[in-house]
Amino acid sequence: MALSPYVFDASAENFNRLVLENSHKGPVLVHFWTPKAGPCFILMPRLVKLAAEYGGKFLLVMLNAEELPELARRFGVNSVPTVKFFWRGEVAHTIHGADPDSSFREVLDRFIAGDANRAHALGMAAWQAGNSQQARMLLANAAMAEPDNLAIPRDLAKLLWAEGEGEQALKLLDSLPPEARADAAIAPLYAHLNLAETARLARPLADLEARLAHDADDLAARYQRAAVRLAGDDFSGAMADLLAIARADRGFRNDIGRTSLLALFDLLGSAHPLTRQYRQALSEALH
Repeated sequence: MALSPYVFDASAENFNRLVLENSHKGPVLVHFWTPKAGPCFILMPRLVKLAAEYGGKFLLVMLNAEELPELARRFGVNSVPTVKFFWRGEVAHTIHGADPDSSFREVLDRFIAGDANRAHALGMAAWQAGNSQQARMLLANAAMAEPDNLAIPRDLAKLLWAEGEGEQALKLLDSLPPEARADAAIAPLYAHLNLAETARLARPLADLEARLAHDADDLAARYQRAAVRLAGDDFSGAMADLLAIARADRGFRNDIGRTSLLALFDLLGSAHPLTRQYRQALSEALH
């Protein structure tokens, strides 16, 4: 197809080079079409026009699914037109049908924003679409490409937590430098995950009560009790324990009493009576 220097026809021989290899340099759109499907001929000139408009920022590949049924099956194409966006050797997004140009521009602009931003945006889109494995891959790639962007490990930790992998989520955040864990983008999530994982692994509440009755200065037991209380929706009891930890030792687990309270203040909101009560008490304790 010589309509544009950015538009190519796929064959069984050139697919890997044309699509998979080139997708490591930039996005490649593959339009799966057949001569018998009218909507394909509506979409095709629009895609060619987009390719010209973007001036080489992506490649457009036309794949006749009637002539290349093995490739169509390989990528799960059951109807046409279907457009798959390839990036770094993988399908990163799919549009079924002749969607408006704005839909294609929206996805293309995510790719073209830059490698890390592109992977981050596509990872979040994959997660929202229910493809958690693809989302993990994209977010992990983005985190390696832009280690200073703390929104990326934050979102990856949220994904892991939502998938029931709280321990892995916490390990991910633990691997960040201390100053990163204290950042406003990370600190509340880090505090919540610590509390949730501590509650999951803690001894029964009665055992913790017994430990604290024996030694009121056992901050590890007090923190575990705070986590267990929070898991049981006893916000007041949890906040009382966290305040006691902040008062006793700011150095305990990197000031976890204070940072956990701040996370709970954000969760409850500034107008909540417990937020007002414990924010004042924390301020008095620290000053």
